[in-house]
Amino acid sequence: QMTLVESGGGLVQAGGSLRLSCAASGRTFYAMGWFRQAPGKEREFVSAISWSGGSIYYADSVKGRFTISRDNAKNTVYLQMNSLKFEDTAHYYCAADPKISTIPSDYDYWGQGTQVTVSS
Repeated sequence: QMTLVESGGGLVQAGGSLRLSCAASGRTFYAMGWFRQAPGKEREFVSAISWSGGSIYYADSVKGRFTISRDNAKNTVYLQMNSLKFEDTAHYYCAADPKISTIPSDYDYWGQGTQVTVSS
């Protein structure tokens, strides 16, 4: 079993920044992904990082604005979000799987998520 707990969401003005954190417990050597879901929309991929950090993926919509990183000593993954846009408003989830992927259904474990709201 693995438990994931996200934090760091909130309300921010367009152009602002937030840093999301995902604290993991129970297992190690897992790739981690960030996904988001807006009301009425499907869950979509945001970013993912392998356990070593050697492989990193971003959705085109966030490339150049978001940065994923991880601290394996703290079992925590981060998503630094800069230049936030109204369309980034969504519930953000972190997920874990032995293998890095951009597909939500590939991930075995999910957190409860944290809300990010960007005001225009």
